[in-house]
Amino acid sequence: MSSPTPRHPSSPASGPASLERTLGPWQLWGIAVGLVISGEYFGWSYGWASAGTLGFLVTSTLVALMYACFIFSFTELTTAIPHAGGPFAYARRAFGPAGGYLAGAATLVEFVFAPPAIAMAIGAYLNVQFPGLDARTAAVGAYVIFMTLNILGVQIAATFELFVTVIAIVELLVFMGVVAPGFSLANFTAGGWAGADSFTWGSVAGIVAAIPFAIWFFLAIEGAAMAAEEAIEPTRTIPIAYIAGILTLLVLAYGVMLFAGATGDWTKLSNINDPLPQAMKVIVGENSGWLHMLVWIGLFGLIASFHGIIMGYSRQIYAQARAGYLPRWLAQVHPRFHTPHRAILAGGVVGIAAIFSDELVSFGGQTLTANIVTMSVFGAIVLYLVSMASLFRLRRLEPALPRPFRAPLYPLLPGIAFALAALCLLTMIWFNPQIAALFAGLLVLGYLYFRLTAGQRAAAHDDTLLQAVPAAD
Repeated sequence: MSSPTPRHPSSPASGPASLERTLGPWQLWGIAVGLVISGEYFGWSYGWASAGTLGFLVTSTLVALMYACFIFSFTELTTAIPHAGGPFAYARRAFGPAGGYLAGAATLVEFVFAPPAIAMAIGAYLNVQFPGLDARTAAVGAYVIFMTLNILGVQIAATFELFVTVIAIVELLVFMGVVAPGFSLANFTAGGWAGADSFTWGSVAGIVAAIPFAIWFFLAIEGAAMAAEEAIEPTRTIPIAYIAGILTLLVLAYGVMLFAGATGDWTKLSNINDPLPQAMKVIVGENSGWLHMLVWIGLFGLIASFHGIIMGYSRQIYAQARAGYLPRWLAQVHPRFHTPHRAILAGGVVGIAAIFSDELVSFGGQTLTANIVTMSVFGAIVLYLVSMASLFRLRRLEPALPRPFRAPLYPLLPGIAFALAALCLLTMIWFNPQIAALFAGLLVLGYLYFRLTAGQRAAAHDDTLLQAVPAAD
C-alpha cells in the first residue's frame, strides 16, 4: 500500500464536465430539509402497524439519536472532501476503488429507490382530490415534470427547492394547529405497544421491525453533500445547512407523529400513504377547506423531497460515471444548463420501472410502497456504516487533511452512529429477508460490473478526487 498523494480536495472539477458553484447556505438548508421532508408526510405511519404508537416512539428516538450523531460526524467528511460523489468519494479516498464501489452502490440504491415511493405518495394525495386519477399515472407525470426542472439548471432547481420546502414546513405547522383542538393523549397511547396497552417483551419485536419507517423520517439528509461542488464556500455553508437541517427535522418529526396519533384511532392511519389528510379529516370533516388545503399544499412536502432526491441521485450517478464506475456517457453535462442531464434521465428510468414492478418488490405481506421504502433504507444504512468507517480510517491515514469542521466528541459520536446503524442493519435483515436478499443481489451484480471495468476507471483521468490508497486496490 503506497502513501496517499496529498492534495486539497476542495478544488472544483475541471474540464467540460464541470459543475458551477452557485448555492448559498439557505439553498443548501433547503436541499437538506427538502430531501427529507416528505418523510414527515407519509411512510412513517407504516411503523405504527409493526410497533404501535408508543413502540414506534421508542424506535424513532433511537433512530433520531443515530442521525444526530451521524450528521455531526458526516459533516467532517463533507467539508474535508467537498465532492459531488459524497459518500462514494469519502469511501474511495479511505478504502480505494472497492470501498468507493460499495458506498457508491449503496447510495444509488438509497437515492434511486426513494423517489418512486415518494412519487406513489404524490399519486395518493392527488387521488384524494381526483378519485379517478390513477396513482401511477400521476407518479410518472411527477417524474417527467421534475426531471425537466432539474435539467434546466441547478440555481433554478435549488431556488424552487427552498421555496417548496418552506411552504411544506409551514403546512406541517398548520396541520398541527388545526388538529390541536382534538388532541387526546389517550388516543395516542391506546394499544400503543403493538396493539397492547402495556409494554411486554413481545413489543421489542415490533420496535425493531419498525426501524425502516423511523429512518424514513430522516432518510437522505446526507444528500446535501452531493451539492458540495455547486456550493459557495462549502466548508462554511454545509455545516450550517446540516446542523440547522437536522434540528428542523427533529422538531417536525415528533410534532407530526404526536399530533396525528392523538386525533382518533391511529390504527386507521397505519399502512396508508396519506396519514395527515386522513387524520385531519377526523377533526374537520371531509368537506372542510382545511382538508383540501392540506392535500394541495401538502403536495409541496412530497414535491420538495422528490425534486431534491432527483438532484441527489443525478449528482451521484454523474460523479461515479466521471470516475469510471458507471458508463462514461452518464457524466455528460448539458452544454447550456450545466446540469448532468443524462444522469437525471437514467435514474428516472429506473424509478419509473420500480413503480410498475409489483411482482418484483411486492412481497412479505407489505405494500409496494413499504417494500420500496425498505429497499431504499437498506442502501442508506450501508452508506452510513461505510461513511463512519471512512471517517475513522481517514483520521488515521491522513491526519493532516484539512478539516474545517471536526466531529465533536470524536470518537464517541461516530462510534454511536456506527453501532446504531449496525444494529439497524442486522434487525432489518432479520425482519426483511427477501428484500435483504434482493439488495444483496443488486450489490453482487454491481460488483461484477465493477470488476469488469477496471480499464474504464483507469481512463477516467479528469476526476478531481485523488485516492488515499491507490496502489493496493
